[in-house]
Amino acid sequence: MKLSLIAMITAVTVASPALAQDVEKGKNEFKRCKACHSIVAPDGTAIYKGGKVGPNLYNVIGRKVASVDGYKYKDGIKEYAETGAVWTEELLAEYITDPSKFLEEQTGDPKAKSGMAYKQRKDQADIAAYLGSAEVSPDAPAS
Repeated sequence: MKLSLIAMITAVTVASPALAQDVEKGKNEFKRCKACHSIVAPDGTAIYKGGKVGPNLYNVIGRKVASVDGYKYKDGIKEYAETGAVWTEELLAEYITDPSKFLEEQTGDPKAKSGMAYKQRKDQADIAAYLGSAEVSPDAPAS
């Protein structure tokens, strides 16, 4: 019993840094994203004022991929959306690392490209955690 408890505590301690993302750091890093994206609630409240080149990221976590009404998505992400994919923090972090590579891997189509040319090389998980926070994605499933 004592050995099992030690093993469990060790496992939790080792796994915790990988699971604990910094929402505040992600909010700060989102400044890089605001050139193209905004976060605006359905009632028009701007949570994060930004550009309109990319889709509104309000409630992105838990939302179907490429599903913002009125936004003109590129064919590559629409192809991925046809799989029924839903954004999770993990998927979003992977996507923003290299959007076109992500789409190619997910669809198997080397021509699948994203309209998002920017590649986030660090702090992706923190940005995804911010986008999954209750402030930004209040309807996201509990993780």
